[in-house]
Amino acid sequence: MDTEAQPTERDRSSRPGPGAAEGRSRFALVSRITQWLPGGRISLVLLLCLVLLLLISTFVIRPFQIPSGSMENGLRIGDRVLVNRFAYRFGAEPQRGDVVVFDGTGYFGDGDYIKRVVGVGGDHVVCCDTKGRLEVNGRSVDESGFLYPGNSPSSVPFEVEVPAGTLFVLGDHRSVSSDSRDHLGSPGGGMIPVGDVLGRADWIIWPAGHATRLHRSDAYARVPAAEGAHG
Repeated sequence: MDTEAQPTERDRSSRPGPGAAEGRSRFALVSRITQWLPGGRISLVLLLCLVLLLLISTFVIRPFQIPSGSMENGLRIGDRVLVNRFAYRFGAEPQRGDVVVFDGTGYFGDGDYIKRVVGVGGDHVVCCDTKGRLEVNGRSVDESGFLYPGNSPSSVPFEVEVPAGTLFVLGDHRSVSSDSRDHLGSPGGGMIPVGDVLGRADWIIWPAGHATRLHRSDAYARVPAAEGAHG
């Protein structure tokens, strides 16, 4: 007679399945890491949060502190804004009226800057028309919704053609802003390569009393596309 013990239903159900071994392996790895780290699990959680914040800051959003009064009254010195780094990925490009942060190295000087886009590739930008307004592709633009009170669109006349792949940018506080107008004779002609744009300023997050969502100005909505432009 075969006397070998046969497994009962209880015996079979108590055996660990393949997933159990994998679960123990993962748990053991976490345990080893927490034993190695000073502070254990708390340090591990903080480290993971730091890595997540770094990834978000690098690829999704980035905080930026307003360094000057060139974008007043909308953006004041010391305001913190969130820059949407995804805004111009996957084929999207800056539009007239967007407030953008860009790397000005080699064009404006070392460092990052924040300005408003008033001209995109192919645009003909002139200041000023017979009523003292900015003109883009033959259409006068009413900038009173964001222009600093008492400022004119520009105290210096100019007329430019914006090369493809670049932007013409101005500060909202025109009388104190160093922008594309001031660099027309510099390398790049005061134009900002689209590739140097770090992102679009979408939110003011500090101070709390000034926190708000930033929207693209509709002042340029009626500006026609540049001649020869394809959309």
